[in-house]
Amino acid sequence: MRIIMNNRSRLFLAIALIFSLFGRTYAQDMPGKRDSINSAILNEKRVIQVVLPEKYKPGSTDKYDVLYILDDWNIKLGYDIQRFIENEHSMPPTIIIGVLNTDRDKDFLPTHSNGNKTSGSADKFLKFFKDELIPYIDKTYPAGGDNTLFGHSFGGVFVTYALLNEPHLFTNYIAGDPSYWWDNGIMLKQVKEKLPSLANKGKTLYIGGREGQGMKEMNINPMDSLLKKDAPAGFKWVVNAYPNESHGTVRLKNFYDGLRFANSDYGGKPIMFHPTSGIVLKDKPIKIWYFDDTTKVHYTLDGSQPSMTSPLVRPELELSGPATITFRKVTGRPKFDKTTTGEFKEGSYLAATPLRKNYKPGGFNYAYYEGEWDKLPDFKTLTPVKEGIADSTFSIDKLPRQNNFAVVIDGQFEIKQEGYYIFGMSSDDGSKVYLGDKLIIDLDGLHGDDVERSYIVPLKKGFYPLRIAYFQKDGGRKLELVYVTPDNIMKKKPTPIPYALQYGRR
Repeated sequence: MRIIMNNRSRLFLAIALIFSLFGRTYAQDMPGKRDSINSAILNEKRVIQVVLPEKYKPGSTDKYDVLYILDDWNIKLGYDIQRFIENEHSMPPTIIIGVLNTDRDKDFLPTHSNGNKTSGSADKFLKFFKDELIPYIDKTYPAGGDNTLFGHSFGGVFVTYALLNEPHLFTNYIAGDPSYWWDNGIMLKQVKEKLPSLANKGKTLYIGGREGQGMKEMNINPMDSLLKKDAPAGFKWVVNAYPNESHGTVRLKNFYDGLRFANSDYGGKPIMFHPTSGIVLKDKPIKIWYFDDTTKVHYTLDGSQPSMTSPLVRPELELSGPATITFRKVTGRPKFDKTTTGEFKEGSYLAATPLRKNYKPGGFNYAYYEGEWDKLPDFKTLTPVKEGIADSTFSIDKLPRQNNFAVVIDGQFEIKQEGYYIFGMSSDDGSKVYLGDKLIIDLDGLHGDDVERSYIVPLKKGFYPLRIAYFQKDGGRKLELVYVTPDNIMKKKPTPIPYALQYGRR
């Protein structure tokens, strides 16, 4: 097949050459480790860059999605953007596989041009992915989720080619400023022919280009029109045109928006509702507050698993008796569904206790311990390193250690108004909260500060024993207990327990 080289073709070949030169300088800055595979299909050794999720621990059975990135110079950019999105809880931890170039014209382009002497072996490169690279990654690394493929320019052509010819290899396809002009728009012809076969396969395609002349030069506009006309059911796609971008700079937005689109059903943060458990008085209903998106979360009150036919959650739900409330975020991809449950039992007011002898207001007492734990220790077997009053000057950041320590805070607090109280805890790492001998909140174990629990309980006027157990292993530190009084429940206003109502030994 003869392809005429026009000025536009020469321009993009020049850009490709510049990118290849830049790629060599980027190699030393790449994250992760270098690996390689001897390809019988390509008859050459192919080098890959492998970045494992930050929290992956060798020996763990955890499995991860994989993001495959074409072109050396895209690897660091893709890594930075993926980590940013992950840290914002908008996509799961992901293995990154950067596929380094040997001859991008040969690998990425599906047809041959006399002006591009090596072009036209995309079929072999795709077979390399199918029969060698992906099986190697699945066998060697903790891969076990969805695969995503990113490519830019000629790489975007290959992304589209892979979608049409081996759609089962990847779940998500991201084509950045793809060169759909190649071979007189050969990809448009393939799309028209093969698009119907993508119906109801759960695939996504993201295409990003440059607004105006850029969309025209790359032949993206006709692709957009074709998708609008013929995209089948169950195939999610987007074409975006970005203003004021160059062929190179648009990669950043394509990476970010493409990954967000591919993971649009993912919600990394747990489903948040408060209170998360507690005691309900007969004939005195309580409110359950839900603070997030209500459009995809369904609920039941009998402990059964919610489905699409279950009621949608509302910002406030009323419970008038015992219930096992279950929330489920129902997405188009079951692996992204999230479920959480709260147990509410019918009961009575907790009895108040007399104020203990020598207890004075101004703060609870604390005992500080040192050691290495993955969960709360048995404090009865330990001797505290330091003891004191947890008054307004107390902070876990001021303790002798910032890692590998534990604290027990205990005392009595005064209730001046009868009614429902909600206690909330957020900690990093583990904690437990007791009212008297009753465990009301359990956040034990190693975790970050994005996990919260709360408990609603009816209290009468008087004094109640409170004990908080907390440990910190490493990383971030957080210990925050708040409560909501009866007169603040309607306002949904949590506050710390005032020091004037905290009593400890003196």
